[in-house]
Amino acid sequence: MNIQTPDWVKDAVFYQIFPDRFAVGKPEKPYPNYWQSSNLQPWKTPPTLQKYKGGNFWGVIDKLDYLQNLGINAIYFTPVFQSTCNHRYHTHDYYQIDPLLGGNYAFQEFLTQAHKRNIKVVLDGVFNHVGRGFFFFNDILENGPHSPWLDWFKVEKWPISAYNGGFPANYASWVNNRALPQFNHSNPEVKEYIMQVAEYWLHQGIDGWRLDVPNEIEEEGFWEEFRTRVKAVKSDAYIVGEIWTDARQWLDGSQFDGVMNYLFTAPTMAFCGGDRILRKYVEIPCYEPYPAIKAEEYQNKMEKLLEMYNWEINLTQLNLLASHDTARLLTIAGDDKKTVELCTLLLLTFPGAPSIYYGDEVGLPGGFDPDSRRGFPDEDLWDKNLLHYHQELIKLRHQYPALRRGKYQVLFAKEDIYIFTRTLDEQKIVIAINNGTQSQTITIPIDHKIGNTIFGDGTFSHEQENDQNYLTVALYARSGLILT
Repeated sequence: MNIQTPDWVKDAVFYQIFPDRFAVGKPEKPYPNYWQSSNLQPWKTPPTLQKYKGGNFWGVIDKLDYLQNLGINAIYFTPVFQSTCNHRYHTHDYYQIDPLLGGNYAFQEFLTQAHKRNIKVVLDGVFNHVGRGFFFFNDILENGPHSPWLDWFKVEKWPISAYNGGFPANYASWVNNRALPQFNHSNPEVKEYIMQVAEYWLHQGIDGWRLDVPNEIEEEGFWEEFRTRVKAVKSDAYIVGEIWTDARQWLDGSQFDGVMNYLFTAPTMAFCGGDRILRKYVEIPCYEPYPAIKAEEYQNKMEKLLEMYNWEINLTQLNLLASHDTARLLTIAGDDKKTVELCTLLLLTFPGAPSIYYGDEVGLPGGFDPDSRRGFPDEDLWDKNLLHYHQELIKLRHQYPALRRGKYQVLFAKEDIYIFTRTLDEQKIVIAINNGTQSQTITIPIDHKIGNTIFGDGTFSHEQENDQNYLTVALYARSGLILT
């Protein structure tokens, strides 16, 4: 199969935003249906499961200069549609941006401003389940077996109990959470409704969809049709699925362009963090609960990962180190900043589109949900060195096409030393990492000459003997070096 994926994703650096917690702003002048709550949680207090902090699209607009200076050219938002949860996975209306976020008007203004800066926008498509307030399900709550929308959901028997946990819910819901009734995807009208929602927001100007738990929609041909309909509206729209494990059945070119690549996340943290990784934060999510691994095993896992998928798919995977569904990287790493730096270096030099979870670039900590969804900190709390580290790596990724599209080849992997290249045509980049606690010097054969250091600490030398080139790198403890 001739697999085609969106070119812009191959050049993208994503920033994931949890809208309620990123920034609060105000429009220049009030407009119809603009509402502000008088019952918000103070921004700096620890987040809770139910309270709102009031982040909105006006705040995101105010932060666009910051994101552009960071080097971001794509944003993925967790759900933004009208909902009764601060995370907005309980959808009430797929055609309305949540009023607390500023409604449709604020979103359209944001979209205009983002696109002026050539920043792409991907929304979260929660198409497996809805909230109890979704009109079609709410009608069932009101009218019971007389509802005209009965076959939009999976009612098992009567009476249904949507709120009282003392009684069985009697309808299918996501992970048996009665607050999240599941669609009946075998109903052609349900399928058509979802397709039209996807098409509508593409017509409004968004650049793609991130699909929530798409593996749970098992209706034959559903995602194939979704891709056909989406690409017919916008041929370069990005379709990325939330699949935590082997995703080959969805990445054959007929469904998604990529997935959230947790198979990159876990071994990268296990190698860079080693025994510093707090196991309690990686055993409960769907990470494989790695013990510390060395460079040889890391090489094996990365090479197997890249072999799993077509190269075009590899270039449009969404690579990440943390998300709203995990603890934050700094906290997972036991507050070890060097682990964060080395993980980030590998993230920004690996094939696929890197995604940074809002605040990770300034050292925002956080355990499991809701703690991982804290308000974005004020500037006086930023780790400026970590921010600069991100900026420099992102700048290099934009500067060197080989870091975005180049082939990946491991040159050396032993114990704490990992050295690989990204090669595109005549452009060759060498990335070397020493994860050990002592400085080390390594000499390896190499098929090209090295020009200079473009990132990191350490030194190198280049020698030729009997027509063979040799590279010697002197790496400081727990550091990385990028050469070209």
